[in-house]
Amino acid sequence: MKSLVYQGPGNIAWEERARPEIQDVGDAIVRMLKTTICGTDLHILRGDVPTCTPGRTLGHEGVGVIEEVGSAVTTFQVGDHVLISCISSCGKCEYCRRRMYSHCVTGGWILGNTIDGTQAEFVRTPHAETSLYPVPCGANEEAMVMLSDILPTGFECGVLSGKVEPGSTVAIVGCGPIGLAALLTAQLYSPAMIIAIDLDKHRLDIANQFGATHALDSTEDDISAHVLMLTDGKGVDTAIEAVGVPATFLLCQNIVASGGIVANIGVHGQVVELHLERLWSKNISITTGLVDTYSTPMLLKTVGAKTIDATRLVTHRFKANEILDAYDTFGRAADTGALKVIIEF
Repeated sequence: MKSLVYQGPGNIAWEERARPEIQDVGDAIVRMLKTTICGTDLHILRGDVPTCTPGRTLGHEGVGVIEEVGSAVTTFQVGDHVLISCISSCGKCEYCRRRMYSHCVTGGWILGNTIDGTQAEFVRTPHAETSLYPVPCGANEEAMVMLSDILPTGFECGVLSGKVEPGSTVAIVGCGPIGLAALLTAQLYSPAMIIAIDLDKHRLDIANQFGATHALDSTEDDISAHVLMLTDGKGVDTAIEAVGVPATFLLCQNIVASGGIVANIGVHGQVVELHLERLWSKNISITTGLVDTYSTPMLLKTVGAKTIDATRLVTHRFKANEILDAYDTFGRAADTGALKVIIEF
């Protein structure tokens, strides 16, 4: 089969690899139909994720059709149309019982990280019964791909961890795909204000279209002062960090209100500053973590009901043999206007 293989920082190749085989009774082999590229894949390419080693097939998102199942798999069968979760969970270990599926002792974020992933014609998915979801009849496949990772991540790590609630004030620092996913899902809770912050005017325009009440250009404004002005000097109840660089984490510390929450989504590859000398007395909370995907069943219903139009996140489409072009387009988002790209097999 063809597979997108990580060959070390800055290097990927579309090459022939052996088709995966069942290794455990709970496995399924899925023939991929559509996948996408995640910002985390770009972090891997920059060398920010040391658990992903050269030779690994990348990717942890997508939809496909089951080709083969292990002997213990009873809820899925060959031919089923499935959504692949970015998180693999056994459903039985201590962490899974606490709904911390990202820390499953035999799963977690392993696809495209510590085992071969979904940017290939076929993928082996461990713990199939608790890591795959049936694709509803007639569902939009591109919308389903957004449910593998980006929507649950923005929702759980940003909106839910940030305790967004009716009438609250929210700042989303970074309007890339994950920040926009947080913006879309935050509106389920009717906050009074959603301030989108980015240095890319195109992404700020999209944030406005997606429902932001304010869009601030960090290249032109004193952002901290502007946010304080908009919030009567208080700061925001929830500051969502959706980039993963020191400057954006610092900005969140500067704009969070007393009693507020900094909800970190971004993947950080560098040391950041934590200014406890001025934050210790403000009663703030800082949340971090991988997505657990416990919200996927609810989001499936929400997207199915068109309460959220997940296809709005898709800007570019490629065939599988164009995947290197897809990476180039996604990696140069400031020039190309890319949000999420769809790769079709």
